Amino acid sequence: MKFVKTDEFAADWKSLPADHRRIFRSSMRAFNAACEAYIADPGHPWPAALRVKPMVNTKGIWEMTWSLSGPDGRATFEFTRVDGGTAVRWRRIGRHGIYQKP
Repeated sequence: MKFVKTDEFAADWKSLPADHRRIFRSSMRAFNAACEAYIADPGHPWPAALRVKPMVNTKGIWEMTWSLSGPDGRATFEFTRVDGGTAVRWRRIGRHGIYQKP
């Protein structure tokens, strides 16, 4: 799975504490596998632990809650095309407040 990121994601990432970045990175193996499964079959369910779902009233933007407690970690993303294949564009990362400008 290829990834790209927005400038907002990069700025959010720099402001995340190290433990938040570590927890997010640790969820990426499961996220990558889930993305591949979703791309092959959009009816395939996302792993419950990743809490992935389309955002309400934001066409094409998805949310993932990678931690609910200690720290509150959330990220938004969308599917895009890179080099002729499907990729994930990370939009924002942080706490619940990122949903105001996903």
